[in-house]
Amino acid sequence: MLNNDFYKMHRLQYTIKINAPVNKIYDLMLGISNKSTYEQWTAIFNPTSTYEGNWNKGSKMLFVGFDEKGNKGGMVSEIVENITNKYMSIRHYGLIKSNMEITSGPEVEKWANGFENYTFQENNDVTDISVELVSLTEDLTEYMNDSWPKALYKLKELCEENAP
Repeated sequence: MLNNDFYKMHRLQYTIKINAPVNKIYDLMLGISNKSTYEQWTAIFNPTSTYEGNWNKGSKMLFVGFDEKGNKGGMVSEIVENITNKYMSIRHYGLIKSNMEITSGPEVEKWANGFENYTFQENNDVTDISVELVSLTEDLTEYMNDSWPKALYKLKELCEENAP
């Protein structure tokens, strides 16, 4: 039986146009050549934001940051799909709280089976990025609507200053 929160889940979508080729954006966004580029644009969400794992399809990925006491927190996720320079899908299925992975319980239900889907489309060295957040509970909408546009703008600045 589904709980009432299931019916409150919805989709949010954010887009941005970046004046840089998709291969450069993909590399900088994911921090493939240098993890610090990922950390720069995701600092909007948490100043200590980073990841542990890899971007390969099927891989477990931890999206983490640290609180003022040095405790690790974040999300436990899986890379569902990764088509280089085209599409990425990430499924969130748990939380990290006080250095512990939690994959069940009421706190996890806000994120369980939530997806982040990224679509990249390039045309003449201008790339459109679409970020779709699927199955988030409504109480996260305001935070996401505030944070995601800022994070994407930071990514745009990073990519355009490093564009060929």
